[in-house]
Amino acid sequence: MSEEHWDRVYATKGRDDVSWYQAVPATSVRLVTAAIPATAAPRRVIDIGAGASTLADELLTRGYDVTVLDVAPSAVASVKARLDDRATYLITDLLEWQPETTYDVWHDRAVFHFLTDPTAQTAYVHLAARAVRAGGVVVLGTFAPDGPTACSGLPTARHDADSLAALFADYFELVSSERDEHTTPWGAVQPFTWVTLSRRP
Repeated sequence: MSEEHWDRVYATKGRDDVSWYQAVPATSVRLVTAAIPATAAPRRVIDIGAGASTLADELLTRGYDVTVLDVAPSAVASVKARLDDRATYLITDLLEWQPETTYDVWHDRAVFHFLTDPTAQTAYVHLAARAVRAGGVVVLGTFAPDGPTACSGLPTARHDADSLAALFADYFELVSSERDEHTTPWGAVQPFTWVTLSRRP
């Protein structure tokens, strides 16, 4: 994932001037909290490709331990300006990252669908398997089969629940899936596939 590309996007556009903007990431919050209730412990969540999302804000108010990961320094800086030291911040190209701990929930809304190369998709799955504890979950949102073929000037891959389950099958089991339609700030509708996948022991 290109640091230069994504840093330029977040440095030149307002938080609500990008197609993926959500005032409240309701689907993400619902799926993460359903996967690992706030009453559980230690409830560590990593938000992959967090951008300037308010997911970390929402989860912190519910008692989760949140790590924000993005390749764009300007995006991470905008989140840190809101949250200060309440979250952990990682600025890195995801596929070059070496996890130093494990997480209860790996959340990704849209990074995976920018991986159009099967080799990169496989590397992502292996990385998630290393970073998610046994019994932990991946909460993953990608463009659905009838979703956009490009976003932010980059081509995208599109997935249904079955294709995602197959890609992750070596390490994860499909728990649930759903379709969601995101409306961009300018009124376009983007269909998403969401899956929750459980890490096998």
